[in-house]
Amino acid sequence: MPEIRYLDALNQAHHEEFERDERVIVMGEDVGRKGGVFGVTMGLYEKFGEDRVIDTPLAESSIVGCAIGMAANGLLPIAEIQFADFIHPAFDQIVSEAARMRYRSNGAFGCPMVIRVPYGGSHGTALYHSQSVEAFYAHVPGLKVVAPYTPYDAKGMLKEAIRDPDPVLFLEHKRMYRIVKGEVPEGDYTVPIGPAVVRREGKDISVFAYGWMLHESLQAAQALAAEGIDVEVVDVRSLRPLDKETILGSVAKTNKALIVYEDNRFVGFGAELAALIAEEAFEDLDGPVTRLAGPDVPGIPFAKPLEQWFWITQEKIASAVRKLAHY
Repeated sequence: MPEIRYLDALNQAHHEEFERDERVIVMGEDVGRKGGVFGVTMGLYEKFGEDRVIDTPLAESSIVGCAIGMAANGLLPIAEIQFADFIHPAFDQIVSEAARMRYRSNGAFGCPMVIRVPYGGSHGTALYHSQSVEAFYAHVPGLKVVAPYTPYDAKGMLKEAIRDPDPVLFLEHKRMYRIVKGEVPEGDYTVPIGPAVVRREGKDISVFAYGWMLHESLQAAQALAAEGIDVEVVDVRSLRPLDKETILGSVAKTNKALIVYEDNRFVGFGAELAALIAEEAFEDLDGPVTRLAGPDVPGIPFAKPLEQWFWITQEKIASAVRKLAHY
């Protein structure tokens, strides 16, 4: 089985779904001739033409609004938001229109569309190209929100999202595009939206993470094994719907829970996980449910020392694990 980059797995999913169903289209800023600012849509324009690979103006509300109209009229649009930081003008279209379509029509209409969103901080991306927006959208009933980590999941979950009868917000951490590699089968397969997965078995403490934070957590777990701390790492990967069974099962096994996310700690997605564990696994706990997340500042700073101060690294995760493991 070939080993490919996260970026290439997403590109494969696009090409295969375009071949499979002529109703699939993609639209967004620079997705056509340029192939996307990160290269995810590379080659689609040349192969499938401008009617299905549509370069748009810099107008996120229009991109998502047009995609909703296309979905309502039988197409399967993929709307790419170039950076998560730019999604906010489309908030009303996503929350008030796409997410509510099935509910307000009493099940008569769905809104089969995918909104792809590169998110998170990378080197030097600073205030307006590094935001994590998952908490805003995971809050909304009617919207599925996923953040796959492995290239296998990226391809399989994107194909599943495109075939979903309801809207899916598909989060891709930018640092994973060219760094994270993995085995991906050629040809068609899907990965269901919903289940979490245990990426590393352990018995002393459970770490819950997604996206790039999962990568850092796995690195930390490997280093801590040398110190005799056996860490279980759970890839949450589907933020809504949320796999309560796998999360609670891991806590019942290790009795300690650390939640890691890059977004601001206050009212971040990790707060929902912490509440779930506190409410439904309280009697399994041998220590406080703990969150390790970004500090409460408006964005990741540009200056290198401040950028390093913001980031959640494997060293910070290891330190938090040690503290909780010895509680």
